[in-house]
Amino acid sequence: MDLTLKVIEGSRQDLFIAGERVAPRSGRYMPSYDPTNAAPWYEVADAGADDVDAAVQAAKRAFHDPAWRRLTQTDRGKLLRRLADLIAEHADELAAIETRDNGKLLKEMRVQLRAAPDSYLYFAGMADKLHGETIPVNKLDMLNFTLREPIGVVGMISPWNSPLMLLTGTLAPCLAIGNTVVVKPSEHTSASTLALAELIAKAGFPAGVFNVITGKGATAGEALTLHPDVAKIAFTGSTATGRRIAANRLVSCQMELGGKSPHVVFADTDIERAVNGVVAGVFAAAGQTCIAGSRCFVEKSIYAAFVEKLADRTRRVRIGHPTDEDTEIGPLALAAQLDKVEQYVDYGVADGARLVAGGHRPRRDDLPGGWYYEPTVLADARNDMRFMRDEIFGPVVGVVSFDNESELIGLANDTHYGLAAGVWTRDIDRALRFARNVDAGTVWVNTYRSAAYMSPSGGFKESGYGKRGGFEVMREFSRLKNVVIDYSGATQDPFVIRLC
Repeated sequence: MDLTLKVIEGSRQDLFIAGERVAPRSGRYMPSYDPTNAAPWYEVADAGADDVDAAVQAAKRAFHDPAWRRLTQTDRGKLLRRLADLIAEHADELAAIETRDNGKLLKEMRVQLRAAPDSYLYFAGMADKLHGETIPVNKLDMLNFTLREPIGVVGMISPWNSPLMLLTGTLAPCLAIGNTVVVKPSEHTSASTLALAELIAKAGFPAGVFNVITGKGATAGEALTLHPDVAKIAFTGSTATGRRIAANRLVSCQMELGGKSPHVVFADTDIERAVNGVVAGVFAAAGQTCIAGSRCFVEKSIYAAFVEKLADRTRRVRIGHPTDEDTEIGPLALAAQLDKVEQYVDYGVADGARLVAGGHRPRRDDLPGGWYYEPTVLADARNDMRFMRDEIFGPVVGVVSFDNESELIGLANDTHYGLAAGVWTRDIDRALRFARNVDAGTVWVNTYRSAAYMSPSGGFKESGYGKRGGFEVMREFSRLKNVVIDYSGATQDPFVIRLC
């Protein structure tokens, strides 16, 4: 199977419904742009509500088809293992597709895609580990137990920053449990999800178990979230969009939304190591990660020295083409995102922050027309500044000084978000207190942006709800049913509840 860039470049990428590539009924397509030069490199189908309905109906039929519904948990695990092998075989090709689509470093996308098979293998092993329980009751002639079952058709809306890695966290457990899926990837980065669909078909999954609808969020995405046959929605994206989805229907949702994560540096830490950690937390992936540590809090006694070292390291970050092994930061994925980053940096300066590194689009002949922006440090920031309140999703960090630990917790939690947090300190007691008191679903100590598919992740407050990763996500994508059996043979009073 050939998934190469050559196949995709200049092509029209159709929808994937019921195991086949299908043209959109409207005949409309949209260009997808290469962020390194702002040039279109393929077209993707612009699906409408009728296309979405066709995909959901295909998933619904597949869910009830004995070819999938009667497949044992063990056999579903075997399918996932075959898929893991195929992803491993094509990992570098999938990585190259994603780099071309969103501008992230090829070396990082290779790490992500080469690790993806491990996640599928993990959930393949979980396929026959999800089970109910027998509940003891106060009647000897009653059997009371629970069943864990698949939910049905799951609608997934995935983002443009790490399409397949973020999809894997929900798709692998969904398939392991026995759900069927309709995915709406970002219209800016659809190619890798369509390539994955071909691998899923080759692995032997029945037609209709996995479907891909491409198109705009306002049309295809909204039609998917409003469809009455979609039993659960998994969404990764902005808090504003997540809020709209949650308000549309009374349906279970799993959402990973925005973040404005605090990254804390205490005076007792190794400053060089902490600087490296802050750089990793906010400039990796050009800051286009929901967990970005974009609010940096530094203890006052080392504040000046830390800002100087952070600014120096930031100026030395190598901006370049994402396929170059020496590049440390590539372009932003979208032209609109570049404009947004530039605007928020202007907000920061206007609100009184001090620009100590970056703050401009690089002017270089070897980066013609691409959506590049320098990694940027704004010192002397405050929590009430606009760039410190809103998620920017770009390579911008604000640095704030603090006096003591109690003040720090108030500053760290002074945000609508609660996705992640990091702290650098040699004091384990302090680290544990911070972990207990900070409002964040993931807390890193003396590291940042460390991911593990066996760990549950998810946000608090406006960063969303529900978990992905680990065994917790198996509960997210299954439903719990209670069964009560009376084997006494006795006839009870029909007007009196039988308490058991």
